[in-house]
Amino acid sequence: MRIIAGSRRGAKLTKLDATNTRPTADRVRESLFNILDGGRFGRALHGAVVIDAFAGTGALGLEALSRGAASACFIEQSADALLVLRANIKKLDMHRHSQVIAGDATSLLHWPHAPATILFADAPYHTGGGQKTAITLQSLGGLAADAIVILETHKSEAIDHGQLAAAFFAHDETRIYGKAALHFYRASS
Repeated sequence: MRIIAGSRRGAKLTKLDATNTRPTADRVRESLFNILDGGRFGRALHGAVVIDAFAGTGALGLEALSRGAASACFIEQSADALLVLRANIKKLDMHRHSQVIAGDATSLLHWPHAPATILFADAPYHTGGGQKTAITLQSLGGLAADAIVILETHKSEAIDHGQLAAAFFAHDETRIYGKAALHFYRASS
């Protein structure tokens, strides 16, 4: 696993040897960031405030920082993943732009940081964790108006678009990459 583009292009990330963590494949990550850095989202990464929920190794948030995001908050509950995440932040010298929350992204009780303009919610497949986290962050003021929300699920996993619409999320599109589905939403107030 490596950083694909930006100031840390080509940097190798420390891998996580855990059976309960599934990193986003490089090909899917590259497609995701190409979508965010062009087309309908313009240059969404430039100066972005990012939340990388279910961060694992931190690949999504670190890629965003490498490509011009101003800051990233990583949320992870696994002790093993937290060690690797912190090592990757240090390895890429991104600690000045990073915060780490050690905890369950689905059980947040308050949001102590600036509202995010981009949320990556790559929960374990078939748990609904990404959707729950997006709704929770919206209710806690953790998402800026018009924030871009990307939920990664298994392609067969159902998303409750009605529940997300009731929480003020508008569905933009869904793209399938192998087993993964990327669901793009916009937050509104």
